[in-house]
Amino acid sequence: MATDEPAPDIDLVAAALRADAGDAATFVESLATKLQAALPGAVDVERRRDGLFGAKRVSRISLRAGDERLELRTRSGSIECSRARLSGGIVLRSETLDTDDWLRALSRALSDQARRNQTTRQALQRLLMS
Repeated sequence: MATDEPAPDIDLVAAALRADAGDAATFVESLATKLQAALPGAVDVERRRDGLFGAKRVSRISLRAGDERLELRTRSGSIECSRARLSGGIVLRSETLDTDDWLRALSRALSDQARRNQTTRQALQRLLMS
């Protein structure tokens, strides 16, 4: 159900998502936590253990937004981002993005969803406040 309430500004969303980007591991953990809290059920987060007794760390964040799937993976301390165009669950095209472009795509997808859906709008506002 759409409302007349404006969706949060894309630049504001991107800035909020980028706030913890100083340290890659902290950034990915923070982003996963924020997205899971703001959009429960819409975000898939995989965690893997660092070594035999190490803490579990985020290895993949995946969000399906309309006809796109945005995915962030961590490997050996580096971040790999991608965007896939989907149709009927089938990947039509996939591209690698740098982190800033991925965050902009994520912000745009969240803002687009927020314009159409009050629940997503409220979730996005929670994300911005956290």
